[in-house]
Formats: sequence, C-alpha cells, structure tokens
Amino acid sequence: MLDGLRENLGSALKKVLKSSTVDKELIDELAKDVQRALIQSDVNVRLILEVTKRLKERALDEDLPPGFSRKNHIVKILHDELAGLLGGDSEFEFQSGKQNKVLLLGIQGSGKTTMASKLSRLLTRQGYKVGVVGADTYRPGALVQLRTMCEKAGVEVYGEEKNDDAVAVVGNGLRHFERQPLDIILIDTAGRHKQEQELLDEMSRIGAVASPDMAMLVIDGTIGQQCFGQAEAFHKAIPVGGIIITKMDSSAKGGGALAAAAATGAHVMYIGTGERIDDLEKFSSSGFVGRLLGIGDVQAILEHFKRIEEESDEVRMKRIMGGKMNMEDYFYQLEEFTKSGSMRGMLENLPGFSGAGPDQLDKVDKLEENIEKWRYIMQSMTPAEKADPDLIKNASRTQRIARGSGMPDSEVKNLLKTYKTSKNMMKAAKGRAMRDMLKRMGIG
Repeated sequence: MLDGLRENLGSALKKVLKSSTVDKELIDELAKDVQRALIQSDVNVRLILEVTKRLKERALDEDLPPGFSRKNHIVKILHDELAGLLGGDSEFEFQSGKQNKVLLLGIQGSGKTTMASKLSRLLTRQGYKVGVVGADTYRPGALVQLRTMCEKAGVEVYGEEKNDDAVAVVGNGLRHFERQPLDIILIDTAGRHKQEQELLDEMSRIGAVASPDMAMLVIDGTIGQQCFGQAEAFHKAIPVGGIIITKMDSSAKGGGALAAAAATGAHVMYIGTGERIDDLEKFSSSGFVGRLLGIGDVQAILEHFKRIEEESDEVRMKRIMGGKMNMEDYFYQLEEFTKSGSMRGMLENLPGFSGAGPDQLDKVDKLEENIEKWRYIMQSMTPAEKADPDLIKNASRTQRIARGSGMPDSEVKNLLKTYKTSKNMMKAAKGRAMRDMLKRMGIG
C-alpha cells in the first residue's frame, strides 16, 4: 500500500534520526523531503505547504514532552501533522434494536458492488446480521456479481432482474427485509447513467425512499485529488456521512485521494487494500500514518489486546499471557483476530511489520486460509492433546489426527509448528519486550 510514499517518508526520517544535531537546516531539509513525497502521491499543494509550515514551526519552537528526545519529538510531530491532513477517525455507530440502513454511492468503476460484498463480510464477522439490496439496475450483470460475492459472506441479496426502476427495487427490498432480524441493510446503487445529473437525481429519489442512517461514498483511490469533486457532487444530492476508498493497494495517488476526501469534511471510514473479500479495513488516520512512517499503529494493537482481555475469562488470559496457552487458547486467539477483518491488516499495525515484503504477507494470508482446516484438525484431537499439544510427538498420533480430520499429515504438523511459534510470540508481546518497545516510543 502506497509503497512509494512509505519509502520516501522513511528516507526523510532516517536523515533526521542519523543526524548528529537538530537545527533549522535539518528541519528545512526534512520539510522539502516531505513536500516531494506528498507531491508524488498527488496531495494538494496548498495542503502540503500548510502541513510543512506547521512541521517547521513546531519542530523548532515546541517544548519537548517528558521523556522525549528532540529527534523522537520530530517523528511525533510529523506523524500528528500527516494524520491531521487525512482527517480524524470516525466509525458509524450502528444502533441496536433497529435495522440500520447504509446507502452505498459512487460512480461506475469505483468498486462499489465489490465493496458491498466486502463490507457485508466484515460486518458479519463482527457479529452483525446483514442483508443487501442490489439496486444497480443499469449495469448488466451487477446483481449476479453481487449475489455471487455475497454468498462468500453468507449474506442474502435482494434484487429484481427484470425491474429497471431502482427506486422501486429499493422500496421492495426494504419491505422484504423488514421482518427479518437484521442489524444492517446495505443498499448497492447504480454508478452509471448517460448524464451525471441523472445519476445524482436517482440518488436523491432513492435517499427519499430509503431514509438511510448513513450514506457512504465509494471512491476509486487511483483518481487522487479528483476525489474532492466527486464527494462534493454526491454530498449535494445526499449528505455523505462516510467515505470508502478502494484500490489503495495499487495506487500511487492514494495519498491524494485520502487528503481530498478528508477535505470535504466527510470522514474516511474504510479502505480497500486488495482483491480478496477480506481486504477491507477500518481507516484510522493515526494508524495509517504510523505504518507509512514505519512505526506501526501501537495503539490499535493495545486496544485489540484490551478487547480480547475484556471478552475472555480470567483463567484463559493468565495462561495466554504467561506463555502457557494450550491449543484451544491458540485457536480462540486466531478467531478473535479475524473478527476485526483480515489478519494481514491487523498485523500490519505492528511496529516493524509495516514494511514487510510480499513473502511475509503471503505467509499471513496463508495462515488465514488455514484456520478453517485447523478447526477440523483440532476436533480430531483428544482433550488431553488439546490441553498439552506437546503430547503429539510420534507419527501414530499425527496420523490418527490426520485421518480423523480428513487432512494430510503435513497439515497437522503445520498447525503444531505455528502454535508453538505463536505461543512464544504471545508471551513476548505482553511481556518485557512489548513494554520496553512502548517505553522507547514514549507510550508506555
């Protein structure tokens, strides 16, 4: 994601961290490097100048926070200014006891239909019951595509193949779902008309029928600064409460798209980071910038562990944090991590992992794919083996488990290997290593 911007910002920071002294000349050079990096990512020049002006003023004049060196403070200032450029963090608060209606808007090619399926998948994994209305009556095959993709999330799609009245389809779809115990209804709309005004007029009529709790605008991240004009036009038709930016995995203009979207006043809420249905993540400006600068999103990791801690029983957590977790504890952790979206997205928040290469990321994707197979393998283990996987030492036990699960011996061995590795990593993550790391960053 935005490899060029990450590399350029990283190089700029290295100059600061390797310098013997921090003076005006060094800060001016850092500001120029940051300007070049942001210009190459298609960020608006006026916004760039504002950011670098504040960077120079704060870096030289601001008092150091307790425990910070001047160099570390500069890293923090750059982080804060870039996060501010991309807007604040926001999350739609789904209300319990009602069906929350989310209207997805966007022009053709923005990835709106794909995003409807990705968002339904993410929300379902978070425990919400979701339904989808397919109201793109203009694009041939749109409803078939939507149904095919939503099948992967186990989500029902309502649509009418022979009805070209999108407003009527939305009304019928909402009535179809109204008696079902759903938390969220996503409405996928058309993105193409002969004239732009026709599209915006249709969105207004759909908005009047649906009365959405949230209108989310889906924007192609490759168009850069043009995001501003799109967001502004749709906002006039229907008040846009949130923005989803797609194709952030391949776009050199992604920084411009984020900055332009934020400038409209609507918060960027999700970003698409790949082709797979799980390649969608909640957007955090602080975490995103942290990864660009190579320092990760430590706060996101801390909050994740806190949530697991709050939702877990005390005995289980003592075992896990003491490095004594068993196989059931391990699988519990894997399932908890995947509830928040893709495991790759979560691990990219870790300091040091944000610059991981393709080989490392492919291993993470493979781990996520293996979880379903490992569930069957675990079900073929005895209670004693789950409590103490070290008992599985000889070939006869491995073969028995493999036969019972319908998996090859190699899959059983792979599960045991990753379990042992994760057990050691979990102990370090909540132990001295994590505390030391946070302290060095001025967080702990």
